[in-house]
Amino acid sequence: MIRKLLPALLPVLLAACAGPGPGLTGNDTGGIIAWSPENQSMARDWAASHCARYHKYARITSVHRRYGDYIAFACRFRR
Repeated sequence: MIRKLLPALLPVLLAACAGPGPGLTGNDTGGIIAWSPENQSMARDWAASHCARYHKYARITSVHRRYGDYIAFACRFRR
């Protein structure tokens, strides 16, 4: 029974463990960067590099200067 159940539960368990990791997490619409003084100095470059993969440019939308919070950015098309 458990051999049949394990393949069905494995994706669910992995999805429950997934989440923002240390560094950048995002997709084609934008993302977040875990805040730290070091990450804040590199956030624009990281966001620009991330959005360039989708042929877009990055725009920082919010910065919460507290450990445990995030720098958010959006990926936009050029006008």
